[in-house]
Amino acid sequence: MATYNREEEEKIEGMKAWWDKYGTIITIVLATMVATIGATQVWKYYQQQQAQQAADLYALLKQVQSTNDVEKISDAAHLLTEGYPSSGYAPRAALIAAKASVDAGDTQRAKQQLDWVLNHAKEPEIRDLARLRLASILLDEKNYNAALRHLSAEHLDSFSGLYADLKGDVLLASGKTEEARLSYQAAIDKLNKNNSYFNIVQMKLDALGKPE
Repeated sequence: MATYNREEEEKIEGMKAWWDKYGTIITIVLATMVATIGATQVWKYYQQQQAQQAADLYALLKQVQSTNDVEKISDAAHLLTEGYPSSGYAPRAALIAAKASVDAGDTQRAKQQLDWVLNHAKEPEIRDLARLRLASILLDEKNYNAALRHLSAEHLDSFSGLYADLKGDVLLASGKTEEARLSYQAAIDKLNKNNSYFNIVQMKLDALGKPE
C-alpha cells in the first residue's frame, strides 16, 4: 500500500510540475477558444441582423418606388448603399434609384448611382446591367467614346446581344454605319429568335439597307 501511495504521490507531483509549467499557456488557449467560439456566434448574429435590416429597407424602397418620388427613392436607396454596402440589396437599390433619376431627368445623379453599382456590386449580372444603362445615358449625351468604352468591357455572354445592339446604336449615332451594321448582326447572332427584342434589332439592321 505504501508503494502504491508513493506512486500516486509521484504522479500527483509530476502533474503539479507539469501544470506549473504549462498551465498558464493552456488557460490562455482555452480562453481564446471560448472567446473565438463566442465571437463567431456574435458575428453570425450580427450578420443575420444586418441582412434582415437590409431586407426591411429594400422592402421599404419598393414601396416608396411606387410613389415615383425621386427624392424619396434616392433617400431610401442611400440608406442601403451607405448602411449596408456589402449586401446584395444595396446595388439593386442603386439601380432602382438610377432609373428614378433618369425618369426625372437627373442624369448626373443617375450616372453617380450607376458608378456606385459598378464599384460595389459583387454579382456580375448586376454590374453588367448597370454598365448597359450607363452606356445608354452616355449615348443620349452624345458621349460616344465613353459609351463604347463601357460596352467594350468584359461582360457575361448572356448580355452579349444587348451590348452589341446598344453598341450598334452608338456607332450609328456617331456616323459609323458599316460598323453599326456589323454590331447589329452580332446582336442578332446572340439573341434568341423567340426573344421579342430580336425583331427590334432585326428592324434596325434592315433599316440600314444592304451593305455598300
